[in-house]
Amino acid sequence: MKAQENHIYPKSIEDEIKLALDFFPQLSEVKITFKFKSDIKKSTMQAQPRFKSLFKPRSSREYYIFISEKFKISGQEFKTTNVPPEVMTGWIGHELGHILDYENRSALNLIWFGIRYLYMEKHIIEAERAADTFAVNQGMEDYILKTKNFILDHADIDQSYKKRIQRYYLSPEEIMQIVQER
Repeated sequence: MKAQENHIYPKSIEDEIKLALDFFPQLSEVKITFKFKSDIKKSTMQAQPRFKSLFKPRSSREYYIFISEKFKISGQEFKTTNVPPEVMTGWIGHELGHILDYENRSALNLIWFGIRYLYMEKHIIEAERAADTFAVNQGMEDYILKTKNFILDHADIDQSYKKRIQRYYLSPEEIMQIVQER
């Protein structure tokens, strides 16, 4: 693990994390720990506040971005670190979009947000589309598009995962519309 000011991350994806963070200068003072995790259900990455930090002032909050060590393509497992760097950067940028969203919420609102995310599909869609929108508004559209295209155009990725991406996240067309309106 490597630390740079307020960010702790695995050395193996240092370049991708630094590049994604460059698009989010407002997160430079926010404590974020990027950690590999052996299994994240239904996801490749997951951003969440450190629970204990919710009881501190907003300026002292801490966050985790958990990164699955592997993902499956047609039943075969692949290491997440083997995806193209621009795809990894896009995935990280999406998670940083979540953190930017969390930074604007009170502790009580964040707890309620988490409960709704766990139990309401409609809220999952709103949250994931918001994270994409935050990342695109920060200028990450090329990386977000490369990540989406990697998933949607990869013949061997399970159709159920592709359908999840199409249902919960912005489409490439919606991303380009946001860019045009910026």
